[in-house]
Amino acid sequence: MRKKDSAPKLFLIYAFLIVWTVGTLYPAVRVITISLRPTNRLLSTSLAVIPEGATFANYINLFTSTPFLRWMLNSLIVTSVVTVSGVALASMAGFAMSKFRFAGKKAVMQSLLTTQMFPATMLLLPMFIMLAKLGLVNSYLGLMIAYSATALPFCIWQMKGYYDTIPTSLIESARVDGCGNFGAWWRVILPLAAPALVITALFSFMASWNEYVVAAVILQEPNMFTLPVGLKMFQGNMSTQWGLYAAGSFVVSVPVVILFIVLSRWLVGGLTLGSVKG
Repeated sequence: MRKKDSAPKLFLIYAFLIVWTVGTLYPAVRVITISLRPTNRLLSTSLAVIPEGATFANYINLFTSTPFLRWMLNSLIVTSVVTVSGVALASMAGFAMSKFRFAGKKAVMQSLLTTQMFPATMLLLPMFIMLAKLGLVNSYLGLMIAYSATALPFCIWQMKGYYDTIPTSLIESARVDGCGNFGAWWRVILPLAAPALVITALFSFMASWNEYVVAAVILQEPNMFTLPVGLKMFQGNMSTQWGLYAAGSFVVSVPVVILFIVLSRWLVGGLTLGSVKG
């Protein structure tokens, strides 16, 4: 009886998952379809996945007739620095918040949590004023600082939560063997925190790779644009270059998909174990 009762439930679950998957993939498939359309069929309403007269002309024009490669290099530079600095700072700060007691610890953690309650657009004006006074507007350094400041609070909380699941006795054993606090963190704790480091790196990467609003305000010269800001140039007041827009959107999403696939083995552990304590 139980098997007969569970069969309809399984059918409904799988049906729901299939519908959800199709609904999720459909927009991405349409973007690919539009990117393959010839110029004279960009506004076609056809639902065919592979359009009639499919061509890679939009991709060729994207790389040869636009500064797309320059924008990609800019994004890679900014994203790499933000990711490395985010992982380094969050891993050390999270360890201190998790394993040490000091005056003001609770206030610091609450302050970090409070910053996550405000959207980035609300912080944009004061952030821009500070960067302007420091002479960092229209510079990669200013953009990196802005991205790091908005991503670090979550990353620190994520690392702190994961460190809480690691027994303190491991640190004490490392100290007995002659390691200091840094040595215990570097040699013992950090290798065990690989899943949390992956989540931190992925979040830092996403916070800078796909961000548009902050970059559009700080960067003012087209040759310094990152990919999201650069793609916006394909959209004009009177017309939009949909072919280039779709091709660029697809190319921008490829590194994110690859990163998720490569790091998938660590993602589940990093998301679940880090939420046991906090």
